[in-house]
Amino acid sequence: MHAIRVLLVDDQPMIRTGFRLILEAEPDIEVVGEAPDGAGAVERARSLCPDIVLMDIRMPHMDGVEATRRIVAEGLPSRVVILTTFDLDAHVVDALRAGASAFLVKDGPADSLVDAIRTVAAGDSVLSPRVTHSLLDRFAHLGAPAAPDVPSRLGALTGREVDVLRALSRGLSNAEIALELGVGETTVKTHIAHILEKYGLRDRVQAVILAYDCGLVVPRGRR
Repeated sequence: MHAIRVLLVDDQPMIRTGFRLILEAEPDIEVVGEAPDGAGAVERARSLCPDIVLMDIRMPHMDGVEATRRIVAEGLPSRVVILTTFDLDAHVVDALRAGASAFLVKDGPADSLVDAIRTVAAGDSVLSPRVTHSLLDRFAHLGAPAAPDVPSRLGALTGREVDVLRALSRGLSNAEIALELGVGETTVKTHIAHILEKYGLRDRVQAVILAYDCGLVVPRGRR
């Protein structure tokens, strides 16, 4: 079985050591390298091609947002999990828009770190519905659809794909979407795959951000 290869990126050596100890205790995770800043992260991601880059968001020289942007822009196979000291860090949304696949708070439990790395590496469900809902609640504050009309930027989607995207934006799981729309869960997965493919998105979180940016859903305060 292929071990999940992880690159640790943080400007504090003690933080990197702590994460290494946690991750190397897992039989299916291998720490393949470390970097002290974003520039080093990009360089090491190129040379090591890790499955996961565990990236601090605030670092000198180059922060985690810009490093994430460059890793994604270069088409490297690594997926980025962002680390932040504060769960309301305004830069988290910027990092997700840049292509990060998840975010974690540094003072969270160790098992949440391990679970997130496995989930992101699996690729099927990059963020759980619970984490997606938390993300929306804390950062996007998404509410009702902006209007019955579909924004022009989403014109490539079918009507059912728009319905699925709206449901995703409410933090619903695939099973919940299937129940609400009266279709099978496999059909929901197919619609999500089509949405991601049509707009070049990496995962469902990026799809939610697309819905927010396009005005398909709006902040509660703006309704």
